[in-house]
Formats: sequence, C-alpha cells, structure tokens
Amino acid sequence: RREGEALAGTVIMATKRVLRLPLWQLPVRLPVRWAAGSTTTNTNNNSSSVEVLPATSNQARGIGEYAKAFLEARDSGPSVEVLQRTNLFHADAVICGLSAIAQGTAAPNALRREAKMYPSGLGGTAFLFGDKQPVALEKAVLANCAAVREWDANGTSFGYEANQPSRQAGEFGHNDYYPVVVAACQSRNLPGSVAVRAFVLLDEIRARLGEVFSLRKCRIDHVLHGGIATAATYGALVGATVDQIESAIGLVVSHHTPWRAIRAGHQLSDSKGSSAAIMAEAAVQAVHRAMLGFQGPKDIFRNPDAPFRRFQPSPDEQSPFDLTLTRDGSNFAVMGMHFKLGVYEHQSASAIQGTINLLLSQPALFRNGLPTISKIRIGIYEPAYGIIADPDKLDPQTRQSADHSLVFIVASLLKNAMDRGAVWPGPHSTEAAWKRWMLTPENYFEDRLQDPTVRSMMKKIEFFHEPKYDALYPEGVPTSVTICTPYGEFSSGLVLYPGGHARCTTVDAADVLRNKFKKFSALAGVDAVDLQDRLARLQDLSAEEMLELYNFAPAAAAAAPAARA
Repeated sequence: RREGEALAGTVIMATKRVLRLPLWQLPVRLPVRWAAGSTTTNTNNNSSSVEVLPATSNQARGIGEYAKAFLEARDSGPSVEVLQRTNLFHADAVICGLSAIAQGTAAPNALRREAKMYPSGLGGTAFLFGDKQPVALEKAVLANCAAVREWDANGTSFGYEANQPSRQAGEFGHNDYYPVVVAACQSRNLPGSVAVRAFVLLDEIRARLGEVFSLRKCRIDHVLHGGIATAATYGALVGATVDQIESAIGLVVSHHTPWRAIRAGHQLSDSKGSSAAIMAEAAVQAVHRAMLGFQGPKDIFRNPDAPFRRFQPSPDEQSPFDLTLTRDGSNFAVMGMHFKLGVYEHQSASAIQGTINLLLSQPALFRNGLPTISKIRIGIYEPAYGIIADPDKLDPQTRQSADHSLVFIVASLLKNAMDRGAVWPGPHSTEAAWKRWMLTPENYFEDRLQDPTVRSMMKKIEFFHEPKYDALYPEGVPTSVTICTPYGEFSSGLVLYPGGHARCTTVDAADVLRNKFKKFSALAGVDAVDLQDRLARLQDLSAEEMLELYNFAPAAAAAAPAARA
C-alpha cells in the first residue's frame, strides 16, 4: 500500500495539468504526421523525447527499466492530448466488453464463471465487469480482457511509424489489455491517474514492438507483443524489480508464444477472440512467479532460439531490431491507433468506407433498388487478402468467422442500408451514413448468419489482390470498391484512410463514436450517460473509487441463443 501511495503521488504530480473535458470533446484524429525523434533530439512536429533500446542491448531488461521509470517520472510524461485519446480508447473497450457480457456471448461468460471459482490468487483480488464479488486478480484479467475483445470492435494499431522504414513491420494489435491495469490498481490501492498513465505505457510497448517485428509472418499471433507489454506494465505497477520484469518477459516468450493455429480452419472458434485474454493471464502469472523468485530466461530478444532471432536471423549478441519507446510529449503510439466505427475486421474498414461513399455519391443505387446490383468487385492488399478474403470465409457459420469475412461484412452493410433507408448527400452525410448503417453485434447473431438477403448479396461480391496496394499498407488500408449495375459501373477509387483511421480527415470519428456508444450501451443494459461520465473522470478517481470503476451492472447474461453464437 505504501508503494502504491508513493507511485500515485508521483503520477498525480505529472498529470495535474490534464484538462477535464467531457468524453466526447476528446480528440480522435491524428493532429500531425510525425517522424520519430532520437534519444536526445526532438522532432519538428512535437516535443517528444524517446528511449532507444539498441539491438545490441538487453532489450528485455531495457523495457523493464523504461516501464518503471515511465510510471515514476515526476516532471514529464504524456501530453494532455495523449492522455485524453487513451481515455477514449479505454471507454470504447469497456462498452464493447459490457455489451458482450450482457448479450450472453459464450467465452466471456464461461471465463466469468471460471473466475468466480477463484476467490483469491497470487496477485490479490480485483473485480469483474458489473460484479461486486472480488475474485483472483489474474482471473479478473482473463474474463475482462476476453469481454473487451469478444466483438472485435475495439481499437487497432498497425505497426507503422511514418518516415521510418525500419519501423513499418505492420504487425497489428488491439487495445485489449486495459483491464490488466485496472486490476493492478484495484489490488494495489492506486488511483485513476496512475491507471491512465499505465494505459499509455502498455499501448506504447505493445505497438512499438509491432513496428519492428512482424509476428504474422512467423505464423505467431499478434498477442505475443501484448503479453510482453502486459508483463512490463503490470510488473512496474505492482512493484516488481527490473530483474523480475525481465524474468517475466522471458517466461512469456519461452512458455506462451501463441501460434496462429487459433485462426486457421474453416470456422473460427472462441480461441481467436480470447487469445489476448489468455495471454494477459499468462503474463500476469509470469510476474507473480518472478516476484516469488522463479527465474525465467534472461535477455530473451537476443536468445538465438526465441522467436525473434529464430525467424529473423541476426548476428550473435544482437536482436533483429532497435526498439524506440517514447518518454514524454505527444509522439506516443496511441496517437496513431484507429477506432472501429462498428463491428468488423479492421482491414475491411476501407471496403466499408468505399461502399458508403458510393451509396452517397450515386443516388441511383437507392432509386433503382440495391437488389438490382449485379456485381461488386473489391480490390485489396496483402495481408488483408489472405485474412478477410480467405476462401474459408466465403461461407461463415460462426460469428467469429462472419466478422472476419469480407463478403459477409459488405453484404451486411448493404442489408442495413436497404432496411434503414438512404442518407442523401449533404453536410455530415458521411457521418450520418456510418451511424445509420452501422454494423453492430446484431449483424453477426446466429439468426443473421443465414439471412437470405445477406447471402444473396454475398454471391455478388468478388475480391482480388491488387499488388500495387501492398506498398500502401500499413500506412493506410488501401482498397477500392466497384459496384456494377445494369445502368452502369461506379467506382470508389482508392480508399486509403477510412473512417476511424488516425489519418482520416473526412469523417468526424467522435460523432460516429457517440452513436456507437449509444447502441452498445443499449445492448449492455447500462445508462450511456453514466458510463461516459464515469469513464471520462477516470484520471480523477481515487483508489477507493477505482474499486467501483467497472461496476456498471450489465444486464444478466440471459440473451436469446442467437446472441450467443
């Protein structure tokens, strides 16, 4: 408790300047396109300083030192803008999680039942979403992270730093791990100001690893980067030494590297959606064991038999990459992360945007009736072509497969447009279209998977790999959509920055996110205003108030079987 109070005092001093704004006045667009600075110099566009962990150094230890110093810094840290944007990503994650539980989804509720079998654990106790019964901290992490990820509708990072070719590996990941930080704060008497700063830290480590090492190309799931970041952040929060954090990172990599087998096969299972949660639990347990004296492999990034050098050979005593981590200012990875404006695999965002653009710019499509569309051609890039255009996704039979099926996603968007009516061109019409035709969890419920209108439209969609688009990823999400009708063909042209993308300047994401929150709050059975107000005040919450942060009491998990698909 004394350690927690000392850490809390440090972070409060560093964040006392933060503006208190309503959640929906927080910025969601990337304000500038920046390049990374060096350890001692700043970039032209911001005043950030960075820490570079060279390939020749013990980077696991360096990450531990960075994490502890970041949380203990008294006079510097993330800018107001960074803290506010992070707070909005957290709010987005929470409402995704609450709604998934309330709608009776299988994995989160199974893991909640598991958690309630463990009233205590090595790390103390924490709380499940919407529940006042304390459970073992690591089990709260498992269940809450699974809920956050279940819809696949929360934030995304793309592993890309502009103007830095060595930092464009393009490994994507998601903001799935915030419940780890909240659980640590609940067990260690830490206030909300510490939580927000730790959110930034976890996202920074996770996303910067994604810039320099592609796990996908090794057939490893992206959550390994999240596990490393979780071990470092959680370890720093609970008072682990640098040696113990290094040991925990070694344990995560050597014992818990997750293969993409969870994503293979004709239909995806709960293992795909809960991968981040299972990794987070393992990372937390690795920290606990290290703090009890268990020693894991040291210097794991330079270990010749760890995944990094095994799949990307490098000289002796070197890892395959330098790792750059921001210490303060505005150039944190979270500023380049993207919001999902509904439920869809993130690489389909430009196909959605291109379809919306065509429906808005070609009123004849509505006037003549969308069923008259004869064909839709979608040009996409790798890796999207190998993921959401996988032949196994042409006939999705589970929700997890449907929300990763390009043909199902676009067909469902068109079904929403047919059912809900046209949005006519005018000011803010793009935002209006995103809101009216938004893809929500209901689009993927069991009874919708065989919807005859959706299935009919799916047969009209064909996709192809456009090689020239490959070079534009991961800067953007390069896609083109062409709609063919008896009275002409209409093309969206290249869509690079869809709504929700950090570089998109044509869609007011905050406006659309308000609508998303409203819809998802209704699914969760919680008051949207109360939800937004409490989460917007996170950095002002006391340690005692943090115990109640997730106590929104979502509706009982007794939804219709269709919702549990």
